[in-house]
Amino acid sequence: MALRDYARRVSTATRTGRPVERVLAERDWISRRLRHEAAVDALVEGHMVRRAAGVRHPVEDFLFTYYTHRPAQLRRWHPGVGVALAGDPPHAGWRGYERGPRGVRVAAATVRRLEPTVQWVRALLAATAARPPRLGCFGLHEWAMVYRAGVEGIRHAGRPLRLGADGTDAVLESLPVACSHFDAYRFFTFEARPLNALRPTREDQAAQEQPGCLHATMDLYKWSYKLTPLLPSELVLDCFRLAREVRALDMRASPYDLADLGYPPVRVETPEGRAEYVRAQRAFACRGQVLRAALLARLGRLGVAIGNG
Repeated sequence: MALRDYARRVSTATRTGRPVERVLAERDWISRRLRHEAAVDALVEGHMVRRAAGVRHPVEDFLFTYYTHRPAQLRRWHPGVGVALAGDPPHAGWRGYERGPRGVRVAAATVRRLEPTVQWVRALLAATAARPPRLGCFGLHEWAMVYRAGVEGIRHAGRPLRLGADGTDAVLESLPVACSHFDAYRFFTFEARPLNALRPTREDQAAQEQPGCLHATMDLYKWSYKLTPLLPSELVLDCFRLAREVRALDMRASPYDLADLGYPPVRVETPEGRAEYVRAQRAFACRGQVLRAALLARLGRLGVAIGNG
C-alpha cells in the first residue's frame, strides 16, 4: 500500500474512531523502552566518556561523526508505525506523533512527510539486495584516502601508517582497486581516483551499490535512522550493532596501526590477510542482507496496521 494511502486511511480512521493500530499496554512499552535504553547506554558508554574528555577514537567516533544520529537520538525509543501506546507516553509531546483513539502513535502527517525518503531508500535497498556480493575490494578505500597525501592529508592524524607512506602507496598501486560506494570514493585523494576501476556517483548510487561492500552494510544504520520514527528502535539498534562491528573490520584492514587500541591488523597487503578479509566480508554481507530484507519488509508493510477497516 502506498504511503499516501496509508496516511489518508489513518486520517479517516481518526475521524471515525475506528481502531487502526496494535496497542501496546503501558507496562509493555515501558519494558521495551527501558531495555532499549540500557542496550544503547552499554554500547555508547565508551564514546561518551571519551567525548567528555576530548579524546578521539578512529573507529567508534565514525558512528557519531560521519553518521549524524547522536547517542541521545539513538537512545530514544520509538515503537514504529502501526503501534499505539496506551497510557501517558512521553511520545505525546514529541514531534511526529499524535494522540489517536487508542493511544499515542506516529502521525499520518509524519508518514506523508517521509514518503519521498521511504521510496528512495526502498529503491536503493531493493537494488542492492538483488545483486550478488562482490568480495574483491579488500578494503582498499581507506588506503586510497591517504594515497600520496603527505602527513597533512592523513585523515586520522596522530595514527601511524603501518607500512609508512611509501609502503602504503606501493600496496595500493600493486592491487586492483574496485570501490563501488560513492561515499567512500569521494574521499579518495585526487591521485588515487584514476586507480579505481569504477566511477561511482551520487546519481548512479542505486545502480552501483552491492551487498559485499562494507560501507553499504554500515549504511543500513543510516537509512534506518533517517526514517525515524517510522521504524521500531529495536531494528535501528540492530543496524547500529552491525555497523559498529563492520567499522572495526574496516579500520583493521586500513593502513593505520591501531593495535594499541585493541584492533589487530588484517594485513590485506598479504594473500593471507586478503583471504581473512574476504571471509569476514562475506559473513557481514550475509548479515547485512538479513537486515536489508527486514528493512524492506517493514517499508513495504507500512499500511498493515490499518487492518481491513
